[in-house]
Amino acid sequence: MKPTEWWRAQVEAIREKRRIGSVQARRSEQITPDMVKQCMQNVDDLSSLSLKMNDEEVHVFFLDTLVDVSQIYENVFLPLQRSDGRDPMQALPFSQECLLDDMETLMSNLLRGHTILFFLERDLILHVNTFQVPHRSITKSETEATVLGPQDSFVEMLEINLSLLRRRLATPHLKVSSYTIGTEAQNKIAIIYLDNIANAENVERVKKRLDNVIYPGFVGMPVLKQMLEDKPYSPFPQFGLTGRPDNATAALLDGRIVIMLNGSPDAAICPTSFLEMFSSPEDFYNRWSTASLLRMIRFFGLFITIMLTSSYVSVLTYHPEMLPPALLTILSESRSRVPFPPVIEVLIIELVIEILREAGIRMPTKIGQTIGIVGGIVIGTASVQAGLASNILIVLVSVSALLSFVPPNFLMSNAIRLVRYGFILMAGLLGMYGQMLALAFLFAHLLNLTSLGTPYMAPGVPRQWTDLMNSLVRAPLKFIVNRNRMSRAKQKHVRPVGED
Repeated sequence: MKPTEWWRAQVEAIREKRRIGSVQARRSEQITPDMVKQCMQNVDDLSSLSLKMNDEEVHVFFLDTLVDVSQIYENVFLPLQRSDGRDPMQALPFSQECLLDDMETLMSNLLRGHTILFFLERDLILHVNTFQVPHRSITKSETEATVLGPQDSFVEMLEINLSLLRRRLATPHLKVSSYTIGTEAQNKIAIIYLDNIANAENVERVKKRLDNVIYPGFVGMPVLKQMLEDKPYSPFPQFGLTGRPDNATAALLDGRIVIMLNGSPDAAICPTSFLEMFSSPEDFYNRWSTASLLRMIRFFGLFITIMLTSSYVSVLTYHPEMLPPALLTILSESRSRVPFPPVIEVLIIELVIEILREAGIRMPTKIGQTIGIVGGIVIGTASVQAGLASNILIVLVSVSALLSFVPPNFLMSNAIRLVRYGFILMAGLLGMYGQMLALAFLFAHLLNLTSLGTPYMAPGVPRQWTDLMNSLVRAPLKFIVNRNRMSRAKQKHVRPVGED
């Protein structure tokens, strides 16, 4: 049996057990307030009230940490007191009735901030959505900052994030499919797409993958994204990740699918391509010439950062004849006091840079900036004076470290940092020949990757020549009349062309 078939069989077995358990729960006895108290034992933020409303006993349950008590009083208790014994569903028009034997749904509503009302004399159970908690205000994006364009970003509440998209896309074609995922945490996720543009096959593929995910709970979108990608063992991200509503809106208009998770300020975009990892939302706010220049700097910076320090190792170890005599003399004088071979020297300095980077990120902002700047200067100068590294290598490693942060996508920056170590080791083992082998393997790996079944290297290998208008070079907007073919959108053109 293939591993994929075994995995599908396990998923189906678990889903069948859950279905049988759900059916058994529905066939159980009628729910009582005591059953709710028994299920919520040792939950100190559970409020359980027994009230008299118009000579009728009402049992009320809610979680203090998920609701505003004043809101419950105004929207639930006052209308019930003024109802004069009328049907509670008429007094509470926003309430919904719970099945008398569906304990699973009742507990799910309670844990999501709903208030549960038991009317025992009427054999009636209602739940009212009273969820209201403090949340982070909408601020600028820290990871995708731009000078031009909107400055708002997603927050940790799914409802607010959806409202940010609704403000930009006021159309009934914007569809939001909500799911509950996670065997323990019960996270709420949303699949967002434009049904008149997005490819139906891609939408179904995303939904099917979500149905096959069995996991205790997701604390962030990057965790869920890893379980939905085509090639989980690759270091390269195969789904886009953004915290900007304008970027997500542009993806939806291009026929992509956006996945959002409650509790995460990030949105996954699929399908996506390798070249799009080097594109910024600001590219469309700048003039086409400036945007094209910046894209080329980001893209070619990838090859410079993975080849710069590894070329230093291969040239000094195996191919010194490749350098002009004047430059070789400078390098020889610079390394005259270094006792290590070039590959060990490079690895030491690269690891020092990684340590400084991690220390700067984990510490408070002001201290982290000080450590990053002062630490780099002090350690670099001390390493040269102590004979642990050459001064030319310090320059090369610094340039390489800066170029690794040029891609707007943080996950792509991390992948480049990892790939760089493979090039350094291959250069130390086989020289320039090892570098070319690593580069060939890198291209073969990228060409083998897919994003939601779409080739990862599109539009570098375009399905249609018009894809080149918005790839490494961003053409003027008047020439971008077709949507990217990798999304296989229902509507081919962005706007009418000719007699369309």
